[in-house]
Amino acid sequence: MERLNPTLKAVSDAVLAVAAELSVDEVLQRLVDSARELAGARYAALGLPDGDGGFRRFLASGMSEKLIASLGPLPRQHGVLGAMLETTSPYRTGDIHDHPRFRGWWPAGHPDMRSFLGVPIVAPEGVIGAFYLTEKIDAPDFSDEDEELIDVLAAHAAIAITNARLYERARELSIVAERNRLALDLHDAVSQKLFGLVLNAEATATLLERDPEAARDRVVRLQAQAQEALEELRSLVFELRPPDLERDGLGGALRKHVELLRRLEQHEIDLILDGDLSADPARDAEILRIAQEALQNALKHARATHVAVRLGTDDDHLLLEVEDDGVGFDPAAPAARSRRLGLTSMEERARRIEGTLEIRSAPGTGTTVRLEVGRG
Repeated sequence: MERLNPTLKAVSDAVLAVAAELSVDEVLQRLVDSARELAGARYAALGLPDGDGGFRRFLASGMSEKLIASLGPLPRQHGVLGAMLETTSPYRTGDIHDHPRFRGWWPAGHPDMRSFLGVPIVAPEGVIGAFYLTEKIDAPDFSDEDEELIDVLAAHAAIAITNARLYERARELSIVAERNRLALDLHDAVSQKLFGLVLNAEATATLLERDPEAARDRVVRLQAQAQEALEELRSLVFELRPPDLERDGLGGALRKHVELLRRLEQHEIDLILDGDLSADPARDAEILRIAQEALQNALKHARATHVAVRLGTDDDHLLLEVEDDGVGFDPAAPAARSRRLGLTSMEERARRIEGTLEIRSAPGTGTTVRLEVGRG
């Protein structure tokens, strides 16, 4: 019972991590750290297969970041790593070198390991991952109790991983839903303009013989309406085909998004782009999503009349700032997150690119979202 309490705490932490809408990687890291501590192992890892002979996620605990970086790309499902994904039963040995599938370490810098405990993570659809624990501290081998503890953790890990995936998908779907809503609004706006064009064309036709001068005035108005409709159609095509960061760059993609919001929301949005915005696809995708989230909050929740967006660089950092004159709020208040303002999502994205996100706001004073990222 004494050792079961830490297991229950580890499970509780994993459940709370999901409830806090942490990213899948953060949930996995908590789980693998807990497994290493519970079993008294020097090293631990947690792998999720990608369905193509590799791992889509492989997180380690007990190794320095420098050592992990020196080991290179994610491992393939070779040897014992793959064997643990082919069974629902744990495997324990005093010397992993004796396993029939052991083929040595790759790459050469990988530390040597002997005692081993592998525990599959099993969901209703089958094995979705596995815990790998090696080098039992102060003992030659892992015990029956170690195996039982990690088995309990693995059962709950399956639930935590599934729920974390669902949260992650839900956040992505919310972005898609917002884009679709904008597209529908554009569709309605274009339909109204085209309907107006048809009515004006019919009216112009009836005036051609009766009042040529009035007909000419109608033609001028028709030209202006047609140009507006053309611009709206271009916006609709753009929104149905989201910004291409590789083609447009971060500055270009952000400019297109701001232009779209100006048309649809009828708000004053200033955009300042400054400095060398050198391309980094992974970083730029996260920065663009943070900017979009901050703009949505300013326009939909803060009821702002003016929004200023600044994206630029200094010597060492890329800076994004979205400032509005809306109603403001208390960023530390639990209710702010319960209203789904995307604060957690923005913070996660900032962490993924090793950035610093600051949200300055108070009731009645507007809000400023500031992101600072190393230029790397």
